[in-house]
Amino acid sequence: MPDAATCGACAAASPKLELRGVCQRYRGSRGETLALDGFDLRVAAHESVAILGPSGCGKSTSLLAACGLQHPTEGEVLVDGVNVRDYTLKALRDKIGYVPQQSFLFKGTIASNVAYGDTERNDADVKTACDVAQATEFIDKKDKKYDSGIAQGGSNVSGGQKQRLSIARAVYRHPEILIFDDSFSALDFKTDRAVRDALEREAKDSTKLIVAQRIGTIMNADRIIVLDDGKVVGQGTHHELLDNCEVYRQIAESQLSEDELNR
Repeated sequence: MPDAATCGACAAASPKLELRGVCQRYRGSRGETLALDGFDLRVAAHESVAILGPSGCGKSTSLLAACGLQHPTEGEVLVDGVNVRDYTLKALRDKIGYVPQQSFLFKGTIASNVAYGDTERNDADVKTACDVAQATEFIDKKDKKYDSGIAQGGSNVSGGQKQRLSIARAVYRHPEILIFDDSFSALDFKTDRAVRDALEREAKDSTKLIVAQRIGTIMNADRIIVLDDGKVVGQGTHHELLDNCEVYRQIAESQLSEDELNR
């Protein structure tokens, strides 16, 4: 099985991340549900790609497939041209930083949560990651700063603080691919923007795949993919999609003012 170092030669000839003909079916009490239907996606190295669509359209399912947490019913997922099934778990986790919808923290300290799994924790990198995630503001107000305690599940911090620490955890590892599953939803608009600006500076070499409910979070992505009922119904930049994708325009008009739409 390839490790994180042996697949670099593949990157020049292949997309950094690729989903080919991915279908995902779920069986339930009411029969079978098709969450993704022949989903194709190619993301180049250093590209920032966003996925948007109505609730239940398959956005989160596509990310679970992309980071290897859920193998598709049909199709394949490749990172640097290698099927994710052929990676060791450690090699795949070294390549991909994933921030889920529901952030989860472990019993310990702020620093141990950000550097989770690193037996040789780098405190300078912990601070940098927290700066990027805009977590330093509330950490500095705590008596023990980065050594402050975190309860199991993060029950002693707010939803926004929990989300920022989860983002910091992903950034800390300097992954080649960063995947965010609606990971900015608990942040106010100002913090959301500050995190995205910091990611552009500090994680500019990472390929980014982002699912979001808010148009404002993803409108500056290099490319936006619009999903509806498990299928791609549009892709392009914000302004291109306003002109040629009705699903995108409806979502945008429900969230943005006329001035914001035309920025």
